[in-house]
Amino acid sequence: MSTSEAAPSATAITIDDSDASGKAPAAAPAPAAPPPAAAAAPPKDRRFPFLLRKTKAAGGGCKRGVACFDFLLRLCAIAATLVAAILMGTTDETLPFFTQFFQFHANFADLPALTFFVVGNAIAAGYLVLSLPFSLATMVRPQSTGPRLLLFVLDTVMMELTIAAASSATAIVYLAHNGSSKANWVAICLRFDGFCQSISGAVVASFIAVVFFMVLVVMSALVMRKH
Repeated sequence: MSTSEAAPSATAITIDDSDASGKAPAAAPAPAAPPPAAAAAPPKDRRFPFLLRKTKAAGGGCKRGVACFDFLLRLCAIAATLVAAILMGTTDETLPFFTQFFQFHANFADLPALTFFVVGNAIAAGYLVLSLPFSLATMVRPQSTGPRLLLFVLDTVMMELTIAAASSATAIVYLAHNGSSKANWVAICLRFDGFCQSISGAVVASFIAVVFFMVLVVMSALVMRKH
């Protein structure tokens, strides 16, 4: 008699990673976050002098230096034009001898060219004084083009006026020193020595002012070209 025995049933064994206390194992620690990058230290507040203080725009320091030089040149030009106008305007000489009908007297007002010289240099000096606030504006705001363009145009006009005044007076000074044999004009500087020295010094001062004006015009043109 054959009997069949049932095959023993398989027993599933569950592997539990829990420890003996029945607690789940602790999760692996997360990697530590990298330390935050050190914040860049704020730039030190360096108090530069006003003339050398840096600006945000590129080239601001250079333009401020040019503006400062522009201001100094205007002060020198004011002195030159005032000296020229005062020297010429106060020129007056009378010779100690005279005849019954004539008295030898020399004054700038006797010659229209010298009168124009005085007026031209006085106008240039007045303009230079009025231009100082605009020059200061270019120092405070070196990137602004409005005041610089205005000064460029007016400086050019005043330069031409000063050149014309100095040139007209130069012709008179030459005739006063050398005379003209073709026109039968004698050199009055042989007698009016003080008069000729004054007008000669005034012409030299006026031409110095012309040089200052030329430098101002060239500087303004170069700065605006780089804008």
